[in-house]
Amino acid sequence: MRSTGLERAGTGTRLWLGAMMAALLVLLTACGTTKVQPGYYRVQSGDTLYQIARKEGTTVSNLVRWNNLSNSNSIEVGQVLRVDPPAGQARTSPPSKASTKAKPKPAPRATASSGKRRTAPPGAISLVWPAQGKVTRGYDGSHSNGIVISNSAGTPVVSAAPGTVAYSGSGLRGYGHLVIVKHNASFLSIYAHNSKLLVKEGQRVTQGQKIAEMGNSDSKQVGLYFELRYDGQAVDPAGSLPPK
Repeated sequence: MRSTGLERAGTGTRLWLGAMMAALLVLLTACGTTKVQPGYYRVQSGDTLYQIARKEGTTVSNLVRWNNLSNSNSIEVGQVLRVDPPAGQARTSPPSKASTKAKPKPAPRATASSGKRRTAPPGAISLVWPAQGKVTRGYDGSHSNGIVISNSAGTPVVSAAPGTVAYSGSGLRGYGHLVIVKHNASFLSIYAHNSKLLVKEGQRVTQGQKIAEMGNSDSKQVGLYFELRYDGQAVDPAGSLPPK
């Protein structure tokens, strides 16, 4: 295997690389491409528990019970859910269309107040906007761990801060053509659904450097999904981005 300058660096760099790969392994495990076994479902970007229940012909209460969920709004992309009852447990059938008077209300989408909103320490990192466009989905800490910036296909996607490309590829289901940039020991950023990738793993990038072009890979609409992670946890990037 061809060695890189990073691999020839000292012990501190090797430890940093080990921590970086451990963080990536968590992400890869959560969003892996392996198929789940029958009776289970892997949560996709934009899913709600209500949507999954309708798709699988069951109820939200069944899914909450079978998966020991404490909050019906708290599911993550890549999470594997049981959608068939465990042995010895009965399936509660969804209400028939005829009983419209007693139709249950769908589980609400999480809002910023109902989700687990996390923020990075003030001033810990300073970002530039990763793309020009309109923010069509914000961070809520529950159903959306990042933001979506919408614009036309081919719009430049830039690195929000300087760092090293930790991942560049399309092996994570639900993210399309994806770039992950490691900024330091605490921060990494995620750029998903691109049409074209312009950087390679291990490459150093500067703040504002073009790393991809906006697209709709593994998504129904053109737009950049941008996520900021601090110590492995998705945080609201709004506190680290300049005002629009």
